Parts: sequence; C-alpha cells; structure tokens
Amino acid sequence: MTENTHFTHKAPIEHVAEKLAEGKFSTVEVHGTEIPGHFSAAADAARETAVVLLLMSCLILSFKLPLLSLTLALIIFSTGWTLWKFGRSAWLGWSRLERLHRLVKQEKWEIDHNREQEKMELKDLYANKGFEGKMLDHIVEVLMADGDRLLRVMVEEELGLKLESHEHPLKQACGAGLGAIAAAAMVLTCQLVAPGFQGLVIGSLGTIAAASALSAYYEQNRMIPAIIWNGGLAILAYAWVYFLHEFFFRQG
Repeated sequence: MTENTHFTHKAPIEHVAEKLAEGKFSTVEVHGTEIPGHFSAAADAARETAVVLLLMSCLILSFKLPLLSLTLALIIFSTGWTLWKFGRSAWLGWSRLERLHRLVKQEKWEIDHNREQEKMELKDLYANKGFEGKMLDHIVEVLMADGDRLLRVMVEEELGLKLESHEHPLKQACGAGLGAIAAAAMVLTCQLVAPGFQGLVIGSLGTIAAASALSAYYEQNRMIPAIIWNGGLAILAYAWVYFLHEFFFRQG
C-alpha cells in the first residue's frame, strides 16, 4: 500500500485531521463499550425487586400466613411492582430523549446563526486537547464544512452528551420489566422449594448476586466486590427492618 493510497490522495496532515474530526481518534472507547441501557435497566430492576421482596417478606412472615396465601400475596405485589418499574423506566427514557432533543435543537440553532462564534469555540475545544498550528486549522475546516458532523461534535464535546448511548425508552422499559419479572420468579421459586424465611432470603440474595455479577462482567469491573457490596447492602437493609420490626411488634 502506497502512501497516496493510504491517505486517499490527501496530504497526511489532512487525512489525520479528517479522522480526528470524525472522532475516530478522540472518542473511540478501546477498552469496551458502555453497558446498554436495557441491560442496565434489567439488572437494576432485578436487584431492586429482590431487595423489595426481601424486605416485604420480613413483614409478611410475621403474619404467619399459609404457604399458598403468602405466595399469592408476593405474586400480587410483584405484578404491581413490575408495572411500576416498566412505566417508570419508560418515562425516564422519554424525559432523557426530550432533553437531548431540546439541547440538539438549541445547538443547531447556534451553529446556523452564530457560525463564527461556534468556529471559535470549536478551535478552543481542540486547542485544549493539545492540537495547534496547521493540524488545528485543518480539523476546524473539516468540521465546519460538514453541518451534521459539526453538530455531533459540538453536542458531544461541548455538552458532554453521547448520542449513540440513548436507547429507545420502550426498549429500556422492556429491560426493566423483564428484570423485575425474572427476579420475582427466582425469589418465588426458591420460596416454594424452601418455604418460609430460608427460601426468600436465598432467592433474594441469589438474584442480587447474579444481577451484580452480570453487570460487573459486562462493564469489565470486578465481580467479587460488586457481589459483596450489593449483597452486603441488602443484608444491612434487611437487618435494619428485621430489628425494628422485632423492637416495635414483638416486645410483648
């Protein structure tokens, strides 16, 4: 491969400047990607569902309900909780998209009506990254010649937003709903296999550990600390509810 072929008949400095303007050198994540929104929503919903069922069980078990009634009560609660997680996740997603749309629209207006000011801001942005001289001038020229690329760079560099990281709200909502359903199914199955306190605790802590491990694996974080911290916080919350319940309702 000759030098001219590699640079597609551009001077090397022009080729590098164009790639920098496209973001191929400055915005690529070389050590993995951010966890998808629907997966994150599913993992969070699973953990929260397991914790809520664990805390609820501390109170419900004190009523000494028959196994069938206890299971039915937890199922009824789980359905309502799943609907809440689904709707809440969708609403948060729509709110983020609405805000993003408003910011992009505002930035586009500024680019269309204040090009010289935007050019100065763009030059300052890349100058702060260490570029100077002809390289800096070429980067600015390439970006100013392409409105769509310029808008993307200004939104991501100036406002700190990543356009590709925003999933459709319904996709995130489905992730949250499935996470809540999976957690409820896990906890209730363990409760049926080992009725009473042991099954609920094992199911809840197992779900929390699994969701924490999967999230850590996907984000390339350490699994053991993630499991210990999430599980430890759940145990602390359960112990707090348990001892308060014992103090106020079992004194006699």
